Amino acid sequence: MSKAPDGKYADGYYYLDMGAGLDTVFLHGGGPGCTGWSDFGPVADLFAAERRVVIPDILQYGRSEKVRITGPMWDFHAASQVKLLDTLGIERADFVCNSWGGTIALNLAAKYPDRVRSLVVTGSMPVFYGPLAPLPENGHRGRTARDVYYGGEGPTREKMRQLITRLEWWDGDQLPDETLDMRYEQSLDPEERALAAMSDSPRGDWQDLTAELGQVQAPTLFMWGREDAFLTPDYPMMLARMVPNGNLHVMDHVSHHLQEEQPERYHAVVAAFLADVARREGVSK
Repeated sequence: MSKAPDGKYADGYYYLDMGAGLDTVFLHGGGPGCTGWSDFGPVADLFAAERRVVIPDILQYGRSEKVRITGPMWDFHAASQVKLLDTLGIERADFVCNSWGGTIALNLAAKYPDRVRSLVVTGSMPVFYGPLAPLPENGHRGRTARDVYYGGEGPTREKMRQLITRLEWWDGDQLPDETLDMRYEQSLDPEERALAAMSDSPRGDWQDLTAELGQVQAPTLFMWGREDAFLTPDYPMMLARMVPNGNLHVMDHVSHHLQEEQPERYHAVVAAFLADVARREGVSK
């Protein structure tokens, strides 16, 4: 992974802005210590070679503001992302997302359809039912992992290694030390730790997006790891049927963070999908 470029601040967000071309926004996952660069740094240069790549830290993560959220959480994040798009002069974008970020983007596409050209969604859980019955840990495996990580003696580098290699990477032996260190050091951020320690719900009220999925008109690619530790590919197949223009690609020998484990393969599939969307719309890629 190359060194992160210098970022900027707007509307409470810290974000990176790279390349030129069609606007493409990358939204990262919700694991401890996740940031836009930790999740998408391995593929950022590949996409930025032919597109404008905007990578924000989602609010409550990374260098973005650690706001407390009240009310429906996905509505809050979608509205906040639209505000950032307005500030950056982005009328319409492709969204490439991992986990938490994908659920935000699906809701954004349903509520603000004119702002979304297409979606690529990996490892997201917009509904808490499906072919896995019950879903692992009642659909709360991510929150359970967060509680374990921040509980007990608190965050440690070894606990971060165990979290990533157990839940996010298929081949943990390939996890780079720089990625582990980046995630661990960010997880020590005092404001992130304070959010994790709150007994109430500073992340907002959970929403089921069943109704919203049927409203997503943008072409959508569910890009899934065959060995995903949270949800097997049966789940995104259900999502692909719920979204009017849904597609599914399953990649072998990866888990929850495809774009980190297999960046070149991930880029090849996603870039082809985005190029096809642009071709069908008659816009330059």
